[in-house]
Amino acid sequence: MKSEVIVLNEERNVTLTAYIQDVNGEFGFAKRPAMLVLPGGGYAMCSDREADPVAMAYLQAGYQAFILRYTTSRKGKWPMPLEDYEEAMELIRNRSEEWYIDTDKIAVSGFSAGGHLAAVAATQAKNRPAAAVLVYPAVLKDIVDMCQPNMPYPHEHVSSKTCPCFLVACRDDKTVDITNTLKMELALAENNIPFESHIYSFGGHGFSTGEDWIVTNGVSQRVPNWTGDSISWMKEVLGKLTYRGFEEPEQRVSLNADGAPVLSIACSLGHMLKQNKEAQDLLKPMYEGMEMVAKARGYQLEGLYAVLSKNTISEIMEMLQMPSNAVKEIDSALHKMINEI
Repeated sequence: MKSEVIVLNEERNVTLTAYIQDVNGEFGFAKRPAMLVLPGGGYAMCSDREADPVAMAYLQAGYQAFILRYTTSRKGKWPMPLEDYEEAMELIRNRSEEWYIDTDKIAVSGFSAGGHLAAVAATQAKNRPAAAVLVYPAVLKDIVDMCQPNMPYPHEHVSSKTCPCFLVACRDDKTVDITNTLKMELALAENNIPFESHIYSFGGHGFSTGEDWIVTNGVSQRVPNWTGDSISWMKEVLGKLTYRGFEEPEQRVSLNADGAPVLSIACSLGHMLKQNKEAQDLLKPMYEGMEMVAKARGYQLEGLYAVLSKNTISEIMEMLQMPSNAVKEIDSALHKMINEI
């Protein structure tokens, strides 16, 4: 592994630390996923406890890891931190060949104020990440304005273009109230954005990876599990990195399927019913299965469609116990069809 510290702005002390691992040879693959870490610190500083320890966790999982020490209030104000993020992401993309990175698999993780920056990146940035890990993120007006006025409140900007998110917090956080995470969850749910959330019983604020040598207050013994859980979740979202390279994501819904360029079995039934005849014909076995269920249980077919309209095609096929090979064939065929809505 090699490391490099790149100065993005000397006057504002903005740096990007890169930890780059080899590929090919014994590894058997040419590219890795990447994680850009955004430490917290109330936009007054960038915490070391939320920098290298986090990067090392993702390095161990096979990621190329980066730490952005962005502009803090002593050197400048918003939107400079977001501009720093954009510059860092563009640099990572531009040097992706040199750094052996799959540009479709660049994620971001942010803590507290860094969580705010990561959430803004997920919802508004030009260079949006493929996934965002938000750890006790500052989201709501009271805490965001306290850090710096005139910054966006991320939950208000969640849309169909927001990337999948993984959220972590503790119920007893007295610095960034748990409602910040809950409001962000609600906004993601309302916009049908895939997410996973872990709210632990106790642990306060600033626990980073939750290891004993990092935390300064008592935390639930399960808090350190979040790093491994986030890595497992990203395998579902981005695809698992194996010795042969990347596997397909386990959950294509992570790609915001209803808004994706092409169709897939992760699209909802309601969305699929609006597609062209070719797509409807391809799904005929599923529709026939639904009709049989409706007749057997005395349901109106239109009513069954309405009840299941938000379910994915994958979920409905699973409920109908359709053969897995048939499901894969349909999914493959759908990927060749343009999403018309």
